[in-house]
Amino acid sequence: MAKNSLASPVDLVVIGGSAGSLDVILRMLPPLSHDLRFPVIIVLHRKSTFDSSLSDLFATRTSLTVKEAEEKEYLRPGVIYLAPADYHLLVEKNLTLSLDYSEKVNYSRPSIDVTFQTAADALEGNLAGILLSGANADGALGLKTIHSAGGITAAQNPGSAEMPYMPNQALALSVVDYILNIDEIAYFVNKLSDSKTKFHSE
Repeated sequence: MAKNSLASPVDLVVIGGSAGSLDVILRMLPPLSHDLRFPVIIVLHRKSTFDSSLSDLFATRTSLTVKEAEEKEYLRPGVIYLAPADYHLLVEKNLTLSLDYSEKVNYSRPSIDVTFQTAADALEGNLAGILLSGANADGALGLKTIHSAGGITAAQNPGSAEMPYMPNQALALSVVDYILNIDEIAYFVNKLSDSKTKFHSE
């Protein structure tokens, strides 16, 4: 299968993970370029009792702005948005974010599939999705939607994942362009940022 080119313009990177992915993200954040040319959305399966401490923790690992996503805010380049606990995070066609409290998807809220699928609908091919360690299938169909829309897809190498089930589900669908070891993820995101992007913030 031909890989989608890293030279394609990317206007948003969406990252999803569950069990075993927190440490991956903590290792990914420090090497990220300080001047990323697009926003990054991170969707983690979180307990509803979580507070803002997770975004605060992420903020200690990067010079980029890290914040919990808020209703109707516009996506801004160089900002990392974290899906709030117990809400689905949707990307709208006008590049704003919406929070949704509808039923769980794949037993999860936030659901990775929901964010990936709405992002693909909003940005079509100008999108990259990365699926990390996890113990259920959430995110695999979302990655398929990104792939079908012409976006770039990647998954953590299952051999490096604490819980390989999630990336393995995406690999089983044959929708993964790049398989990444943990230390390659930040490099991958930085390379996407080096490509020409047409993202415009409001």
